[in-house]
Formats: sequence, structure tokens, C-alpha cells
Amino acid sequence: MTTPDPADVTTLDTVLWVVLPYLFLTVFVLGHVWRYRYDKFGWTTRSSQLYERRLLRWASPLFHFGILAVFLGHVMGLGIPKAWTDAVGMSEQMYHAMAVGIGGVAGISTVTGLVLLIYRRRTVGPVFRATTRMDKVMYLVLAVVIALGMWNTIAGSMLNLGGEYDYREGVSVWFRGIFRFDLHPELMADAPIGFQLHGMAAMLLFALWPFTRLVHVFSVPLGYLWRPYVVYRARTPRVGQRGTRRGWEGVQRPPERVGPL
Repeated sequence: MTTPDPADVTTLDTVLWVVLPYLFLTVFVLGHVWRYRYDKFGWTTRSSQLYERRLLRWASPLFHFGILAVFLGHVMGLGIPKAWTDAVGMSEQMYHAMAVGIGGVAGISTVTGLVLLIYRRRTVGPVFRATTRMDKVMYLVLAVVIALGMWNTIAGSMLNLGGEYDYREGVSVWFRGIFRFDLHPELMADAPIGFQLHGMAAMLLFALWPFTRLVHVFSVPLGYLWRPYVVYRARTPRVGQRGTRRGWEGVQRPPERVGPL
């Protein structure tokens, strides 16, 4: 893999891979602050479980567990430098096998769950009527991000289309530079078009994030793991031990008279 020359960076490359990342990141952070401050009652998943449960029982676990595995895979692929995995003895072949194997299963699970969620939202009347415009935009952008990610995995890692490309020496370095304020736009400009589109779609998704139901990601009830037990007590004791009931007692009817008054 040849190292791109920073002198070849154009104005468009600077806008796409330097200006927009920080612009969208600013919208992501400030948007959540605004949403939490002025729309606390809207900070919710807008759950539609009451309307339909049969499809949701399969779609929700497939999507959520799949997207969690995809997220962890991105943390490893983008956040951990290649030198670190080499230092612990993980070969390139081992890393490639893990990325393709685990990533493929996670991607298929995520795609299957998302397709079922969209199908359910479109075909179940009450769920469709509860769908907002932002929900539709969010589903569209999320589907594009996932589809491009799957395409990059299949075309780049499995089919080797477009030649050999190591994203860990290109896209990953650019991504980590965002948080070090040391961006290298030439790395993204030199990346295949599939990775560029995936990066742009992901940045757009993060910009939309605060204004959609995705905010519920930051409301995971982790407190349930260490909160004290909730004690439940029966309203009535066991049979034969019931005490006197407080309150008005029933009124007994007087006996009927027999004979003349």
C-alpha cells in the first residue's frame, strides 16, 4: 500500500474529511444537550410493542445484538492501532479471519433484524401510523450505512474487488486523528469509494442521531445491575390466617315477617 502525498489534497478533500467531521461531531454533541434540556419527555424509544409483538420478538434481538457486535468490531478495527495487535501476537491472518467471521455473522444478524423492523413498521397499521418523518429518515440512513459496511466487507475482504486495501493503515488512522486534532485527509481521499461513502453516511447518521429515537442508546438502564431488590408482599396472608378486614361491613337484611302486621 503506497503512502498518499499530503500535497495532493484538494479543497474538496479538506471540506469532506476535515471540516465535515468536526461539524457533524459538534451537531452530535450539542444536539444531545439541546434534546435533553428541552425535550426530556421525547427522550424515548417510542416503543410500539403494544401494537405488535410477534415480529418484534425476533426483529429486535437480531438487530440490537447484531448492531452491538458491529459496534465493538468498529471499536477494535478503528480504535486499536495495527501495531498493538501485532505486539500481542495477533497475526494479520488471524485478525482477518476474526473480522470476516464475526463481522459477517453480526452483519447478517443486523441486516435481518433491520429488514424485519422496516417490514413490520410498513405493514402493521398502528405501527406505521406511529412512524414519524424522522423515523423514516433515520431508517433510510441507517440502512445505507449498514449496506455500505457489508459491501466493504464482502467486496474488500472476501472478494478482493478493486485491489488490496488495508483500512487499518488508512481509514483507521484518519478516524483516530479526529480525536487528536491530527486529521490526514489524504488517507480518506486515497481510500476506495466504498469506504468514502460509508464514512460520509456514518457522519450523516451521527448528525441526525440527537433528533431521532436513537437517543435511547444513552439511556440504557445500567442501574438495574446494582440497584437493591424490590420487595413484593402479598396483599392477603395465607388461607386460614386472614385477619379482620378494615372498612365497612356488609349490611345484613332483616328477617322476613310472617303473618299479618
